[in-house]
Amino acid sequence: MQSIAKDIYIETQYPGVTLGAIDLAHGLIQVDAPPSPEDGRAWRAALLNLGGSAERMLVHLDAHPDRTLGARAMDCTVVAHERTAQVFRSRPTTFKAQGEETGSDWENIPGLGNIRWVPPEITFNQQMLVHWGDAPVVLEHHPGPAAGAIWVVLPEVKIVFVGDAVLHNQPPFLAGADIDAWLAALKLLQSPAYKGWDVVSGRGGVVGSEVIKAQADFLEQVLKKVEKLAQKKPSPDALETLATSLLGHFKIPANRQTKYLRRMRNGLQHYYSRHFHPTSSTSGEE
Repeated sequence: MQSIAKDIYIETQYPGVTLGAIDLAHGLIQVDAPPSPEDGRAWRAALLNLGGSAERMLVHLDAHPDRTLGARAMDCTVVAHERTAQVFRSRPTTFKAQGEETGSDWENIPGLGNIRWVPPEITFNQQMLVHWGDAPVVLEHHPGPAAGAIWVVLPEVKIVFVGDAVLHNQPPFLAGADIDAWLAALKLLQSPAYKGWDVVSGRGGVVGSEVIKAQADFLEQVLKKVEKLAQKKPSPDALETLATSLLGHFKIPANRQTKYLRRMRNGLQHYYSRHFHPTSSTSGEE
């Protein structure tokens, strides 16, 4: 666990997403959960060592399984955007580790078995303020990587948890993306409003302005190339070729090449189907 400010922590060592913890006078606000139940128990034990109030809240930054599978192990109130709650309402009651390969981190975790989802108990639409300390913690809706994507904003200390809006040296999840809205969110992060802030990526910890810019540049390339492809009525192999080409933008270790290619291919297929063949049965979930 790494302290990035007084009473604010992140954890990047578990497979899945970057976790956050905000230790306030009234209780602990947790940002996302590890997908593995074993890691969830270890993370919860680490958080108990922080002491403080027994009150706890878990905030989901979107509905992706990498950050929502482990909610039950956290054993606390779950908060998310209303669009995230809608995704849970469309899911089966129990998660089963099977289906299409999406290049998600949970797919490489053995022995997950059947896990009961924990739907959000508290939801909001645009903004929610949590008054658990001297200054409010702000939950804000910033769609882009997912319809229900949110940020956890701490104005007093200039820290923002942005989830999958920014990823460090790995391809984004495009299946449920709105790239125009995503670029707008990244433009805000690069504006004077967030100058001097610590930006916590949902997959990579604290990132600098160059990583945010690289994310925006990459998404602009994706948008341009997919729109160009759509004008040509592409062959079935065209998206596969594009996925391989786009993966070349990243410096990826050999042991992650296959997973990230699956992620890129799956995301492009769903994105293309939703935006250029909306009657198709192919649809992305968050």
